[in-house]
Amino acid sequence: MAHYRASESKREQFRRYLEKSGVLDGLTNVLVTLYEEPDKPNNALDFIKQNLGPPVEEPADVGSLREELAELEQKYELLLQENKELSQKLLQYEPKPEEGASE
Repeated sequence: MAHYRASESKREQFRRYLEKSGVLDGLTNVLVTLYEEPDKPNNALDFIKQNLGPPVEEPADVGSLREELAELEQKYELLLQENKELSQKLLQYEPKPEEGASE
C-alpha cells in the first residue's frame, strides 16, 4: 500500500509540474484545434507537431522584402500614371487618320 501512495505522490507532483510549465494548456489547445478541424488530417501526429510549438517567426529578410515590395508597387503605380499621361500627350501630336487620307 505504501508503494501505491508513493507513486501517486510522484504522479501528482509531475501533474503539477506539467500544469505550471504550461504543457497541459498547450496540449489541450492543440487537441481542441484538432477536434474542431473540419477536415481531419491524415496524420494527426504531424498536425500536433506543427501546431504544438510557438508560431514560427519570419526570417529577418522577409521584413526587408516586404518593404521592397511595397516600394516597387508604389513605383509601378507612378509609372503607370506617367505612361497614361504621356500616351495622352502623344495622341495630341499624332495626325488623325482622316487628315492623312485626304492628302
